[in-house]
Amino acid sequence: MLKIGIIGVGTVGTSVCKILEENKDIITARAGVEIKAVSGVVNNLSKKRDVSIKLTDNVDDILNDDSIDIVVELMGGVEKPYDVVKKALEKGKAVVTANKALLAYHRYELQNIAGDTAFEYEAAVAGGIPIINALRDGLSANHIVSIKGIMNGTCNYMLTKMINEGVEYEAILKEAQELGYAEADPTFDVGGFDAAHKLLILASIAYGIDAKPEDILIEGIENISSEDISFAKEFDYSLKLLGIAKMNNEEVELRVHPVLIPNSEMIAKVDGVMNGVSVIGDKVGETMYYGAGAGGDATASAVIANLIDIARAGKSSPMLGFKKPLESGLKLANLDNIQTKYYLRMEVEDKTGVLAKVAAILGAKNISIKTMVQKTSVEGRANLLLSTHRSKELDIKNALEELVQSKVVDNLPTMIRIED
Repeated sequence: MLKIGIIGVGTVGTSVCKILEENKDIITARAGVEIKAVSGVVNNLSKKRDVSIKLTDNVDDILNDDSIDIVVELMGGVEKPYDVVKKALEKGKAVVTANKALLAYHRYELQNIAGDTAFEYEAAVAGGIPIINALRDGLSANHIVSIKGIMNGTCNYMLTKMINEGVEYEAILKEAQELGYAEADPTFDVGGFDAAHKLLILASIAYGIDAKPEDILIEGIENISSEDISFAKEFDYSLKLLGIAKMNNEEVELRVHPVLIPNSEMIAKVDGVMNGVSVIGDKVGETMYYGAGAGGDATASAVIANLIDIARAGKSSPMLGFKKPLESGLKLANLDNIQTKYYLRMEVEDKTGVLAKVAAILGAKNISIKTMVQKTSVEGRANLLLSTHRSKELDIKNALEELVQSKVVDNLPTMIRIED
């Protein structure tokens, strides 16, 4: 029997306990040994919980219990869980975590500490979708050309509603909070930080890149408007918050931001709270992974899959997928050198000559307009909605600043990248 200690018996921890009991027969048959949760750590012992395991509010009760084989860390946060997981690994206990923030900051330190001790984290990215094992094992013969992922169900739910039902951002944010999809403070989700943590984990497996959230481009969906949605529909785009990793020669782009993508792409069809990840390998081509990215049972399913892996193998595969460093020495690309197409929304005076000034400023920065729509907003004002041909990120930034400085526009224009 493998005995499990769960640190953080909340929604996911409770589901882990229940699934281990309800699906005991099939889990034992697949693992070759019974896997049993025996104890858990909670912050509040007086709160009633629907589990039959022994509960404590002292994490040392699990860390110092020599009978516990595997620690499941479900605390959330960064530094406190890092200390807990580090201690567990140093005591020779295998670890399974669902904590993407922990891994976004400490994955390489934990890999070094773990050594041959099993450390698994399938549930940290995209909930019940087995994207970690797909990248680390199933696609291990490939150079990964790109990853595009919808990895935050809250944002995807909100954008889907805005597109399909014409709901404004503030209204759908309130609805998402009432449904429990968004927190009272939704910044971590709608600001793109949750998706960024997950992208960094995938990028380490795909490219061996050691980057922190502060090193990459992160933008959220807070400034998306009905005008942007209207443009997307008119030109057959879908609007998604994507985590994007791309290999260009010896550099890797890492970025999280709203994206206009053609409706014909598979990932454009991932709607509602669902997650989807598209991976292109140089030999296999595109593979697509779709499923529930959050929720107690879906995330617990991934946790238990890792427990079964540990029961079968006894020790971990290389935690981040590499037995030795890549000789190619891939490095993080300079964000100013990103090249893609862009959508721009700007409010201008509705009078002769304004469009010519806009076009002249963009042209001076090597930016060519592909499509343009003008919509009257209030009397004497108009919204210009533009898309560009392929341009450089730095050129777009400089052009937007020039538009503001020249007073052609009142405020900094909204910019959304186009991936097609």
